[in-house]
Amino acid sequence: MIKVPRSLPDVPVPEGDTQHRILDAAHRVFMRSGTAGARMQEIAREAGVNPALLHYYFRSKARLSEAVFLRAAGQLFPAILAILNSDQSVSAKVEQVVEKELSKLSETPYLPAYILSELAHDPNRMRQLLTVVTGQHPSKAGQRLLSGLDSQLKAEARAGRLRPIAAEQFIVNLLSLCIFPFAARPMLTALFGLNDDRFSAFIAERRRSLPSFFLRALQP
Repeated sequence: MIKVPRSLPDVPVPEGDTQHRILDAAHRVFMRSGTAGARMQEIAREAGVNPALLHYYFRSKARLSEAVFLRAAGQLFPAILAILNSDQSVSAKVEQVVEKELSKLSETPYLPAYILSELAHDPNRMRQLLTVVTGQHPSKAGQRLLSGLDSQLKAEARAGRLRPIAAEQFIVNLLSLCIFPFAARPMLTALFGLNDDRFSAFIAERRRSLPSFFLRALQP
């Protein structure tokens, strides 16, 4: 069952095969046409269902778009938040974030472009996602994450194991290094002549080398 934001408590979400067919079809259509350009009739055709079924379950394209976004972003962000909020060492967090990000994005390389496009279309989407994932107001969830990580990073800096770095910079630097190759894949493909196999090999090497590269950059 897909969770929906509390602001939309009356939106029924279909289960089982119908759920996947509608949401998968909507995602493909949104990717092809953009959320603004997509039409419910086109989504119904893609899913092989009566258009009335889409309206029955989701009421509108906006609500269907929101459900698709929450499902797509929910494949990645909850796991990353859990790692960063954990009591593990900084090095373990870095290793696990890199592994999780690169593994998931290798399976679903469209996610970065889709998520960034949706956030540009509706910046409120990330606040909705954080509310669903954490059960808290986004500002409180962010404060909790930053407070815990910042305390850990300051303790490492006082012990002389890391250079001082703000938690915000740590998170943005780490996630950017993971996401950029997928968001910029067309550019990298043209620049480096990477076919699918070579791009996969490029990511495999990045999965192996990125944690140590990132941690070395933080050493005093």
